[in-house]
Formats: sequence, structure tokens, C-alpha cells
Amino acid sequence: MSDVAETLARYGVPPGARERLAQYATLLLEANRRVNLTAARDVEAIAAQIADALPLVPLIEPRGELIDIGSGGGLPGIPLAILCGIRVTLVDATAKKTAFLQTALRELALDGDAVTGRAETLSHDARYREHFAYATARALASAPGAIELALPFIVVGGRALLQRGKMDDAERDAARDAALVLGGEVTDELPAGGERRILVVSKRSATSSRFPRRVGVAQRRPLCSS
Repeated sequence: MSDVAETLARYGVPPGARERLAQYATLLLEANRRVNLTAARDVEAIAAQIADALPLVPLIEPRGELIDIGSGGGLPGIPLAILCGIRVTLVDATAKKTAFLQTALRELALDGDAVTGRAETLSHDARYREHFAYATARALASAPGAIELALPFIVVGGRALLQRGKMDDAERDAARDAALVLGGEVTDELPAGGERRILVVSKRSATSSRFPRRVGVAQRRPLCSS
């Protein structure tokens, strides 16, 4: 584990979190040999993915709860739970992945839960709808699609923090328009290294019960996209 901690240090992970994040990285690497949790297959790649969560940390206060949509192996939800001390709900459609996530939460003594299901279904459940202060999604769908999946989970006054790659002007404009339809507003687009960025969407009003649409529609027919 010391090698993992040293690698995390090179990526700028703060000292107080290195050992727990190294423990998480070790759990993830071991489980990834049995279940396809992430494309990262070695310490260096896992450390880089964990470090991708660092730019999100200043945007999160340890109040309320965070939902991580399409969590997979727990990125960025588990690093944020460790770094920010916030309760997390980790959502994935694959039961084998959520089984790992439950184990990781227990082994790391983190406050949270892992839920198997699709965001389109879970966000219409009263237990989850407009319940969370923050939502994260890492490279999930197009920007308008990710906003449609995230905003229904968030309380008015909360924020979606969406990790994106390169966006062209058409996708950026569609994201702004989709946010308005869903009761939100794109309030920032922050650099996160290279072409990566964080799209910050603030929840201004309740999302219409029409959204999100049926499973798969947000990805196939993103709102406000030509």
C-alpha cells in the first residue's frame, strides 16, 4: 500500500487522505481482476482517476448528501466521501458493481450506501428525488443528458458537478438550455486539467415530474440538441 500512497502523493493527494485512498485503490485493483469496474488496470492509472476528484473538493461542503450517478468502481464518489467527509449514495445499474461499492464503503468505514438501478427510475422514487445537496457524474452521456439525469436528484439550492471532456459550442449551448428546462442554470465551467472540465449546474427550482424521461432517452435524444 505504501507504493500506492507514494503514487497518490505525486498526484497531489493531501497527506491526511493518502492512506485511506491508498486502501481504496488497493480494494479497487483487486476487485477489478474479477469484475470490470474501471478501465484503469494499474496503480498509476487508478491514482490518476482518484486525482481527477481533487478539483471537485473545493466545490463541496460537508453538509447534506452527495449522489454519484454511474459510479462504477466508486469514482469520484468514494474519494469525495474520504476527502470531504460527506455522506454518499453510489448508483450503478450493475449489481456486481454495487456489491463491490457496498464492500468498499464498509471496509473504508464511510457513511453511505450503494444502490442498484438506473437514474431514470431512481430519481422518480420519493426517497431520492430532490434529496441531495450534490450530484456527480463522470463522463456520463452528453452534457445535456448528464444534466437531465442529475438535476432531478438535487434539492433546490444544490449543485450538479459534472466531469466532462472536451465540449464544442453546440453541446455547451444545449447544456445551458437543458439546464433551464430542468430547473437549473449552468453557473460555471472550471478547468480540470487538459481538456477536462467541471460543469457546475445550480438547481434554481423544482424539476418537472416529466423528467428524466424513460430509460435511455436522455442519452439517445439529449434535450435542446439539434
